[in-house]
Amino acid sequence: MAQITLKGNAINTSGELPTTGGMAKDFQLVAVDLSTKSLNDYSGKKIILNIFPSVDTGTCAASVRHFNETASSLENTLVLCISRDLPFAQKRFCGAEGLENVVMLSDFKTGQFGKEYGLEIVDGPLAGLSSRCVVVIDETGKIIHTEQVTETTEEPNYELALASL
Repeated sequence: MAQITLKGNAINTSGELPTTGGMAKDFQLVAVDLSTKSLNDYSGKKIILNIFPSVDTGTCAASVRHFNETASSLENTLVLCISRDLPFAQKRFCGAEGLENVVMLSDFKTGQFGKEYGLEIVDGPLAGLSSRCVVVIDETGKIIHTEQVTETTEEPNYELALASL
């Protein structure tokens, strides 16, 4: 269990992020067109998992915007933005913001992704949502970088994540 904070107040996650050097676990998430996507759907690409509690908060929205801007210049790399938001909310957000360089995926059906990746918040006012994390996966499926953002209201270290590519 990892301890993080929300506005300075301690909260906990369901476990620890997968370890760097290990293979990324497959997942089943829902895309904005309501299709089911798995990690295998993106095989052969470098992948940045931008994981956050809800796209309807300022910090989460900022991370999606930042990665959207960066993603267009990355070769053979996809940014998957993952939350427990409904796919409809994710689609609305990207449409309103004009974001086309990220892939929005939802863990709303089962929350299994958050549990298996050890990042589900288990207590406090955001219990059941995903904590703010970045996981970078290379073309072979190996995890090459992880970051559990310790203060939920802060943005991830974009430069460190991008440098791992």
